[in-house]
Amino acid sequence: MLKKVTPLFLVAAVAACSSPLERRQANGGEDYVQAEQVPLLKIPEGLKTPPYNKEYQVPSIGPKANPTLVGKNLDIRPPLQVLPMAEGTHVEEGSDNIKIVVESIDNSVDLKQEIFTNIDGFLAKQSIPVRNRNFDKGSIETDWIESREVIESSMWGSDKVYLLRQRYRFDVETRPHGRTANIVIHLVEHEEFYDDKAQEVLLSGEDKQRYTIDMLNSAIAYMSIKREQAIQANRLKQTLGINVDLVTPEDGVAYWSAKAPYKQVWDRLRIVLPEMGFEISDMDSAKGLYFIKFSDNSGFWSSLWSDDKLSLKEGSYRLLLEDGDTPEETKLFIRDAEDKPLDNDVITGVYQSLSNLMKEERKLR
Repeated sequence: MLKKVTPLFLVAAVAACSSPLERRQANGGEDYVQAEQVPLLKIPEGLKTPPYNKEYQVPSIGPKANPTLVGKNLDIRPPLQVLPMAEGTHVEEGSDNIKIVVESIDNSVDLKQEIFTNIDGFLAKQSIPVRNRNFDKGSIETDWIESREVIESSMWGSDKVYLLRQRYRFDVETRPHGRTANIVIHLVEHEEFYDDKAQEVLLSGEDKQRYTIDMLNSAIAYMSIKREQAIQANRLKQTLGINVDLVTPEDGVAYWSAKAPYKQVWDRLRIVLPEMGFEISDMDSAKGLYFIKFSDNSGFWSSLWSDDKLSLKEGSYRLLLEDGDTPEETKLFIRDAEDKPLDNDVITGVYQSLSNLMKEERKLR
């Protein structure tokens, strides 16, 4: 049966293309493989040996080189380069594999979960099926990924297709501190068919590395986009105002309740405290502590940033942050230099200035 085509001129011809195996080979003859080495010129006794030009001398191969990689066995394609394009990633090359080191860019996000989510999203976007997924062991194994290429096309018969089938496994290893993880990819299975006939292909280490680098670069490129989106979303979130309530328990010390996660409140206070007239002398994010000082020149800063005057004596203070009752709440406690609570009247007096500055929306810088 004649295949349906719409050419400008109907020509009875067969179009032939080079196969993937032929593209890795050099064009031209291979006579050099059988070339014999010509001995050096013999110099008669009594004459001087002339100097030889060593510009075109081929150096001897090293002890680790494979002497069989000549002719059609030699892959002339340039090596692929690992491209750690995602924010917070870099490459570590080992003797057996290449790994991507991924660093956390947001302490509020579980790094291992982020990596798994990105790999899952990449595979789904590429319509790559997953055969096995084990979060605890840190592995995602794909099903067969098929790539078809028409090598010979005929108007009257069926096309001759070159089929490449592969399966990969992503291994994710998270460091104990949870801020760094490694991604390693393996080529699990590889098959090639031409016109439905299996091809005997012996993959070298360079071949496997080429395939895995290509797949790994695609996955990291997807992660790069997702991380950039997360960074922009976090920057936008930092510009939004944070509402702060005054909480005065009947039998306890008053405190402030900020309606935002801990890290967001911590970052905002680094901007707001100087605007209130406090000097940040030290900080300890692990303990949630700001060590601050208040002096008489606070009136100058208040005149710039706020109309509220702080009813606070000059001296050193401590501002303590604690997780609230929900993930979207952070509690703030202000204490004196000896870590003793202040009077509720003082906390209430400072509240209005803090609340006004915290809820202001800021421009991106």
